[in-house]
Amino acid sequence: MSEHDTDIEFDFFEDEPPTQETSRADRLIPRRGPRGPERPPRGPSTPTNLTPLLRLIGLIAFAILIVVLLVFWVKSCQSAGKEKTYKDYMGKVSQVAAASQQIGRGLSEALLAQGLKEAQVEQRITGLARQEQLDVERARQITPPGTLRDEHNALLQALQFRVSGLNGLASALAATSKTKDTTRAAGVLASQMQRLLASDVIYDDSFKAPATAELDRQGVTGTNSSGGPLVPDSNFLQSADLVTTTAMATVLSKIRGGSVTTPGTGGLRGTNLVSVKVLPQNVELSTTSPKTIIVRTNMTFEVTVQDSGDSQEANIPVTLTIQQPTKNIVKHANIGFINPGETKKVTFSGFPAVNFGVQATVKVEVTPVAGETKTDNNSADYPVIFSA
Repeated sequence: MSEHDTDIEFDFFEDEPPTQETSRADRLIPRRGPRGPERPPRGPSTPTNLTPLLRLIGLIAFAILIVVLLVFWVKSCQSAGKEKTYKDYMGKVSQVAAASQQIGRGLSEALLAQGLKEAQVEQRITGLARQEQLDVERARQITPPGTLRDEHNALLQALQFRVSGLNGLASALAATSKTKDTTRAAGVLASQMQRLLASDVIYDDSFKAPATAELDRQGVTGTNSSGGPLVPDSNFLQSADLVTTTAMATVLSKIRGGSVTTPGTGGLRGTNLVSVKVLPQNVELSTTSPKTIIVRTNMTFEVTVQDSGDSQEANIPVTLTIQQPTKNIVKHANIGFINPGETKKVTFSGFPAVNFGVQATVKVEVTPVAGETKTDNNSADYPVIFSA
C-alpha cells in the first residue's frame, strides 16, 4: 500500500459528516425559551354535567309553580261562576215571587173592598188567576242549578196551588151565588182559601228553607242579582184569618149587599192604637212618664192595634220610629187582615245601636184606613231611656 492510499483512507474517515441518528436525537430534545411568571394553582373545577341538572331542576320548579297558580285560578273562576249562577237564578225567582205576592195583595183588596158586588169580585179573582198562571209559565222557563232542582219543583207546585186556589175561589163564588145559607157558602169559599194557605206553606217549607240551607252549604252569601234577599220571600195570603168560615161569611155578607155593621155603631170605619210593650222585659210604655228600657240583642216592640170600626180592614201599615239625638231608627210592619172589634199584634225587632242614658221618643203610627174620620187615636209618642 502506498502512502497516497493511506492518506485517502484517513481522509475519508475524518471528513465523514455526523450520523443521522445524532442529528435526529438533537431534534427530539425540546428547546425551552425564557420562563414567564408562574400561574397560581387552580382550584377544583365544577363538574361540567352539574349545570344542565340545575337548569332542569329550575324548569321543573317553574312548571310546578305555573300548575299551582293555574289550579288556583281555575278554582277561583269556578267559585265566581258558581256564585253568579246561584244569584242569577234567585234573581229571576225573586221577580216571579214578588209578582205572585202582589197578586195575593190584589186578592185581599178584592175581598175587602167597599162597594164591590159578588159578580165583580168573581171577575177580579178570575183575572188574578190568569195573572198567576203567567207566573207559573215564567217560573217554568227558569233553569235551576243542579242542586236546586227539587226546590224549584216545589216552587212550581206552590205557584200552581195559587192558580188552583184562585180558580176554585172564583168558581165557588159563582156556584154559591144563589145559596141563601151564608154560613154554608162561606165554608165552601174557605175550603178554596185553604189551597192558598197551603201554597205559602209549600213555598216556605219546601223551597225557601231548603234553598237557603243549600246556598249556605255552597258558601253563597249576599244578595241575589236583583238586589234583594238572596232567597226571596213570597206570602200570598196577607192574613191567615181569611181562611176561616167566619171571615168569609163577613165577606159574603158585604159583597151581597147585606149589613156587616154592629148594631148601634153607625157603620164607622177605623182603627186605634191600643198599647206598646217592650219584650222580653214585658214593659208597657206610657205617653206621660219615661220608661227605662234595658237594651238586649232580642229587644222587641209589640204594638197592639184594634179594628174600632164596623168593617173588615186589610193591609194596614204600622210604623215605629225611635227619635233620638243622633239618628232616628224607623221600622215598618203591616196588618194583613182584621175583623171588626178584633185586635192584632205586630212586632218590631232587629234594632241597630241606640243612644244610651238620654231620653228618646218611641213614636208609633197606624195609617188610617179609607173612610176613617177619627184619627187622633192612631198614633202616640212614648218617652223612653235606653240603658245597657
